[in-house]
Amino acid sequence: MTTPGPLDRSTDSSPRPKRSDAKRNEQALLDAAAAVFVTEGVDAPVRLIAERAGVGMGTIYRHFPTRPALVAAVYQHQVEALAEAGPALLRELGDPAVALQRWAAGFVEFLVTKHGLAGALGSDAQGVNTLHQYFVDRLVPVCDDLLDAALGPDTSGQVSGYMLMRGIGNLCIVGDNDSRYDAARLVALLVAGVLTGERHDRDPEPD
Repeated sequence: MTTPGPLDRSTDSSPRPKRSDAKRNEQALLDAAAAVFVTEGVDAPVRLIAERAGVGMGTIYRHFPTRPALVAAVYQHQVEALAEAGPALLRELGDPAVALQRWAAGFVEFLVTKHGLAGALGSDAQGVNTLHQYFVDRLVPVCDDLLDAALGPDTSGQVSGYMLMRGIGNLCIVGDNDSRYDAARLVALLVAGVLTGERHDRDPEPD
């Protein structure tokens, strides 16, 4: 099985541009699938996605003939949404620290889908690796920029975007089925610690 790469979701070497309504339909399907995957996992029935998107199941299969194709497309869609969210949050909120916290919360939701990726793609290890590298290349610079804005470029390098994302990922690996474990809460505490810890490092020692 071969999974389409992040920049090549068509086997046609010269695909025709999609009509605007077709693009909107595809985006609606991806949004619906992402929401269902967050709550139900990547093995959720396709009918749930169709119901949430308000379309027939045939429409989904026309866009995404297989579940691996759908999961990979949702993964790419979420990566792009997170990449665009970083600068958008900085513009809209006006507080870089709050922007970082909001972005980290969105990253936690994304990881729900990411953790089911390998199982959904089955034996396509190359496809998994390609998507993972795409995720790293797109999102690490965004997280770096958020840290720079929140902490200042002279100190944010002490905690890199890659380090923070790796830490968030580790907190989200376990506890999916444990009601006593709240990964989102721990991630919020981690980000708060990065923000306050870095600021304390910059404060001069009292006389």
